[in-house]
Amino acid sequence: MSVRPLSLLFRLALGAGALAASLAAQDTIKIGEFASLTGKEAVFGQNAHKGTLLAIEEINAAGGVLGRKLELLTEDDQSKPGESATVVKKLISRDGVVAVLGEITSGRTLEAAPICQNAKIPLISPGATNVSVTAKGNYIFRVCFIDDFQGTVMAKFAHETLKLNHVAILSSVSSAQAVGLAKYFRERFTADGGAIAAEPKYGEGDKDFRAQLTAIKSAGADGVFVPGYYAEAALICKQARELGLMVPLFGIDGWESPELIQIGGAAVEGSYFSTHYSPENQSPAVVAFNTRFKQRWGLDTNALSALGYDSALVLIDAIKRAGTTDGPKLRDALAATKDFAGATGRITFDAQRNPTKSAVVLTVKNGRYAFVQDVHP
Repeated sequence: MSVRPLSLLFRLALGAGALAASLAAQDTIKIGEFASLTGKEAVFGQNAHKGTLLAIEEINAAGGVLGRKLELLTEDDQSKPGESATVVKKLISRDGVVAVLGEITSGRTLEAAPICQNAKIPLISPGATNVSVTAKGNYIFRVCFIDDFQGTVMAKFAHETLKLNHVAILSSVSSAQAVGLAKYFRERFTADGGAIAAEPKYGEGDKDFRAQLTAIKSAGADGVFVPGYYAEAALICKQARELGLMVPLFGIDGWESPELIQIGGAAVEGSYFSTHYSPENQSPAVVAFNTRFKQRWGLDTNALSALGYDSALVLIDAIKRAGTTDGPKLRDALAATKDFAGATGRITFDAQRNPTKSAVVLTVKNGRYAFVQDVHP
């Protein structure tokens, strides 16, 4: 009997251990998620993550997919520019995820999209509405409507429902979403016969908007469109009212957060914003989602949690139809998604991998969000 050298036996043992680890890893289907769990937009990421995780837990409780359980690997991009690229590279190259879910914001999704595209790993954004997101490649999808529709929705709402004629636009100078929304609002509002009274800008992270609001007041604006996020929107509303600017203030899905009301208080009463979902919808799908979400988290649903939930379910549905987690085949199954019933409505991807969906307009009434109207494509 020959005796193998100890070093060879050690290498064989290591190889067997690596094989066992590899086989164990194959027992789950790894799905990546990147979200702003901390930092300035943490409310966005935390809400979307709760919806995403609920979907994963429900599918696992029902037996998983393709005979395997799902494993959600979540990375915090800390609401920081540049961090999304770092964590998504890790999810793909080190963790071996088969797809990536995220982000809510357009800017951070745009950072991650080329990485997923180059790796042939599908990315599904719950809430990145900037038009250019899915233009990054044919592996990039989203379950939310896009900014050209949202900007048009609010221009139509301002003109037809609020009866405004001279609106100011107060937007970030650097946010990809804000720049796009301001453009689409301006084009539709002026095409309908309205005029833009003023269009001052602010920088990301600013907290004092009094100079811009004073200019808007001097320009005689009868309304102010703010295509930004809740932190800035709440302060803008407060400072506008302090300056005696009492015209309607209205914005976009980025306003939707409990912190809008917590920070803005009485100043945000009567303001409006467009969003993707209303928990007041009494359809069986929404009522059931509301109930399960409340049971799991002890919280009410909102558009962010519903979009996170839908992004995960759309992916899982595609995995089932593809019968595999192979990137190109999974991409093709996603692209073929048609009439999928989600919490935010039925989802069919068009040729640009965007869904055709309706929007809703909500208002702040007595410290709560209240439904105003549906706006259809």
